[in-house]
Amino acid sequence: MALTVNRQDDPKDRALIELAIEGDSEAFETLYLRHLEKIYRYIYFRVGDEAQAEDMAEEVFVKTWEALPNFKLGQNPFTSWLYRIAHNLLVDQYRRRNPVSISEEELARHSDSSELPERIVGRKQEWEMLAKAVRQLDSLDQQVILLRFVEGLSHREIAAIIGKSQTASRVIQHRALKTLRALLSRRGIVNV
Repeated sequence: MALTVNRQDDPKDRALIELAIEGDSEAFETLYLRHLEKIYRYIYFRVGDEAQAEDMAEEVFVKTWEALPNFKLGQNPFTSWLYRIAHNLLVDQYRRRNPVSISEEELARHSDSSELPERIVGRKQEWEMLAKAVRQLDSLDQQVILLRFVEGLSHREIAAIIGKSQTASRVIQHRALKTLRALLSRRGIVNV
């Protein structure tokens, strides 16, 4: 099964993809640098461990490089293909998953340095509760929530990644949000 790229891809990406398909490692390195952060974030939110997310993001790009000779331009965005590879890797990892909480270093990196320590700790606890609740969703629900709200993808892009219709993507999102609200409400977090 050949995966494809859509005309909606950034024209610079499209040119780089064409070069990378022909074996240009410098073009692939540029694609890697452009897309690494979003793939890392997607994986990190799923696994909750910085080192593991870094390793898995690297593995996504190794698999991408290896599969490029079979890649055909034309139908789905390149980023959808990357997320699909990341998803497949996460599914494999999910089977043997060992969730880890958000590290203090990661939280500090996203916190305002002038914030009171109590607020930072409170935010860490909120993030941990949210991450734990998201991890209780089934794999497809997790994926849709993360792609929609962490990565900001449209339902069209999500549908291409998960192999379902845009309507199905919306239904999955609605169902997952309802489940998340119930999970967080049971933990005493209201107004979600």
